[in-house]
This record gives sequence, C-alpha cells and structure tokens, in this order.
Amino acid sequence: MNKSQLVADVAQRADLSKVMAQKVVDAFIETVKASLGAREDVILVGFGTFSTAQRKARIGRNPRTGKALKIAAAIKARFSAGKKLKEAVRFDDRAG
Repeated sequence: MNKSQLVADVAQRADLSKVMAQKVVDAFIETVKASLGAREDVILVGFGTFSTAQRKARIGRNPRTGKALKIAAAIKARFSAGKKLKEAVRFDDRAG
C-alpha cells in the first residue's frame, strides 16, 4: 500500500473527503517526525511504538573495493509492533 492508497482507505473508513484524509495522514506523519526529532517516543497502544536509538560509530567495508571506512555514529528511527498488530499479521504455517 502506498501513501495515496492509504489516504483513499482512510477517507473511506472515516467517511472523509480525500482532501481531508490527506491532511490527516500528513499531520500524523509530521507529528511523528517532530516527536522523534525531539527524541520523544510515540506510543500507540495495541499498534506499536515509534522511537529513536543511538547507533555507535563503527568500521565498515566498501563492498566494491574492500577498503575499510569509518561510519559515523547516528540516531535512527525504530518501530516496535504492539501485541494487537503482531496478532493481526501473525502467520501460522500449521494452519493449512
């Protein structure tokens, strides 16, 4: 599902116009980005948690040349799925 499909689905489920649903989706994305930028977690009970994590500096290798290179420390965004989301997408290969 891409963003325009998400907007269309939100519009249908929430009985909104696509323009209004676009504003809602954009506002959600901007709010999550702003919170993570301020190093605040966004916790949506049952769905999951958006958070940040510090990644240490390390030595990597250029795959083309094999030459070692320094990779700087960075802060990365993370998402951890909540229990209800995990249950909704769980695949049980014993089912059939």
